Amino acid sequence: MSRETLVNAVLLLLLPAAALTALALGETFYINLVSRIAIVALAGVGLNLALGAGGLVSFGHAAFFGVGGYAAGIAAHHAFDMSLFLGLLPGTVWMPVIWMTALLSAALLALGIGAISLRTRGVYFIMITLAFAQMTYYFAISLTPYGGEDGLPIYLRNQMPGMNTNDPIQFFALVFGVLLLTLWAMSRVTGSRFGAALDMARLNDVRLASSGISPFPVRLTAFVISAMVTALAGALFADLNGFVGPSMLSWHRSGEIMVIVILGGVGRLFGPVAGAILFILLEVLLGGWTDFWQFWLGLVLLGAVLFARGGLLGLLAGRARHD
Repeated sequence: MSRETLVNAVLLLLLPAAALTALALGETFYINLVSRIAIVALAGVGLNLALGAGGLVSFGHAAFFGVGGYAAGIAAHHAFDMSLFLGLLPGTVWMPVIWMTALLSAALLALGIGAISLRTRGVYFIMITLAFAQMTYYFAISLTPYGGEDGLPIYLRNQMPGMNTNDPIQFFALVFGVLLLTLWAMSRVTGSRFGAALDMARLNDVRLASSGISPFPVRLTAFVISAMVTALAGALFADLNGFVGPSMLSWHRSGEIMVIVILGGVGRLFGPVAGAILFILLEVLLGGWTDFWQFWLGLVLLGAVLFARGGLLGLLAGRARHD
């Protein structure tokens, strides 16, 4: 077993171990906290495909995170008051239906954003993805039937057949299972011929084009897959909090997801898991000590960028070949 494999296994075991310990102690808050770590790690896994494998520094992934959240919130809202969405579709509390809606909505939005933004590079790509995310943010504010700027409470937690998602430990098990499945799927994607083409598009798109493969469809596909994973995390995040609002689409959220990926290790499969654990722990511990915990988080991020290019995984498991 390699050093990195061992570190990855320990990171994964930390989450259920922490949740089961909290269950034994009767601490529901900490079970939900571990669920939150798994959800933001899932969002980081989505961004990591675009950022780490594709070199696409997207500052607009909060748009997809929020779309997933609103898919869960709006569906639960119409199910609660037994009304129709757009006068046509009934609400639902079934997670498979909601997740599919979130995935398809994010895919369509990412196709539109990616078709335009991927024709740019560097800082222009960053700015145009940020602009689209802010447009989505202000669109959510204008949705007065769904709370507008105040957001939308979710009175019914969405359900998974065969599970009681109102039970915190069962909800954690569901979230953790989705994270494991997504990590496995991402390992298959990055290890496939598509993953090799995406890696080459990041390193040398001219050489990729000379081999007969157009870089643009490869990047666009990766961008869409990345958006779909982030939207799934958004749907779970809304269910966990029992609330969805425009803050889920704010540029601050995009920054948080990017910080998580950088802290854990850009391009490392389990980097978002390590980054999510570190980020949430810093938020909870430093937030209980000072209102200015972001200052200390900034120092940690600065140290990671300057002295640990491979992030937390780089420190624990050694640098990867791309570091």
